[in-house]
Amino acid sequence: MIDQEKGYVVFTEEMKKTHTILAPNMLPMHFKMICKVMGRSGYNMELLETSGPRIAETGLKYVHNDTCYPAILVIGQFIDALQSGKYDPDKVALILFQTGGGCRASNYIHLLRKALEKAGMAQVPVISLSLAGLETHPGFRLTLPLLMKMMYGVLYGDLLMTLVNQCKPYELEKGAAQALAERWTDRLAEEMTTGGKSGYRHVKANYRQILDDFAHIPMEKSDKVKVGIVGEIFVKYSPLGNNNLEQFLVDEGAEAVVPGLLDFCLYCVYNNLLDRKLYGMQKQAQLAYRIAYRYLVDKERDMIEAIRDHGRFEPPTLFTHTVGLVQGTISMGVKMGEGWLLTAEMLELADKGVGNIVCTQPFGCLPNHICGKGMMKPIKERNPDVNIVAIDYDAGATRVNQENRLKLMLANARQRGDAAAARREEDIPA
Repeated sequence: MIDQEKGYVVFTEEMKKTHTILAPNMLPMHFKMICKVMGRSGYNMELLETSGPRIAETGLKYVHNDTCYPAILVIGQFIDALQSGKYDPDKVALILFQTGGGCRASNYIHLLRKALEKAGMAQVPVISLSLAGLETHPGFRLTLPLLMKMMYGVLYGDLLMTLVNQCKPYELEKGAAQALAERWTDRLAEEMTTGGKSGYRHVKANYRQILDDFAHIPMEKSDKVKVGIVGEIFVKYSPLGNNNLEQFLVDEGAEAVVPGLLDFCLYCVYNNLLDRKLYGMQKQAQLAYRIAYRYLVDKERDMIEAIRDHGRFEPPTLFTHTVGLVQGTISMGVKMGEGWLLTAEMLELADKGVGNIVCTQPFGCLPNHICGKGMMKPIKERNPDVNIVAIDYDAGATRVNQENRLKLMLANARQRGDAAAARREEDIPA
């Protein structure tokens, strides 16, 4: 029943025992780990991994076609699951992750409730997972220990994603890197929730073990074209949103380079620090955000140093360096959606030698068109050799057209690589 005071169906303490919470699939490794952590913390949470054209088709039945593509996919995935017969609508809740920013993503929850009502399932509660405290539910509380475990899940997820992307194009046994990541995901989720091995010292010890395990995967020695992936957070990470872009690049003989989720978390915290300078934010709140920012930067630095000290793999870029790269290119007050971070990630990739970048964006996402397409010219002026291709993802966009543009980018990249190799050979004395 709708809570008259709050205006939505509340997830109660009783529902925590009886309901299955369905979560959308944005980052498979990260979200699997987080769902398992939540499951061991008393919540029966399940990650939806359905795909196919019917997801978008279902979304278009219950959401206006002018709504941004991620909303169509997320809502379509939820409604498709509820209509599949696998779940009892009276024993299911849905969860959405919200930043509380100015992007339309913060309004998905209202679109989802409207879609549920249209589909005849208005009794299904929708939980808002947001540190901004947009909504409250008696049966769902983010305690400090749970937040710490989720933060460790983000760190582990970023590490596993980085290692899988650096191993998958070169592995001699196809699927070995992904299988190893799956095993570590299960193990880490269990460790974080059984006690004893959940402290940060053990997290750092796990970094070394994970790196050693991935270093033992038999791999060929060859040079692959590196392709960076940036863009709107859902289509950048979600295989459902980008038509399995990372796997497509691997199949085409390229290595995908994807910035981690922790950078987006740091971006959200850093924007609140900027609010003090731009808008005169309260000092008390500013202190809390400063502590959170330093804490997260320290944790990212620890992970980067672990990778660097191991010596086998290439570490991500520290967020503070990324912030330095973007200065003077775009205003730090541009923070709708991915905002200045999207520009910064393209500069970050160029800075580390990734000369080919795919900018993924929903067709109707204005912030991404401004901070993505709109910033390509100044980025190329600073980095003349970088090749940036903007790919629109939408219910009306064809996969063939997207893949053809990607193949053309890879062909140009290989041609430039061959030309550079020929110039180097000419410079070598006989």
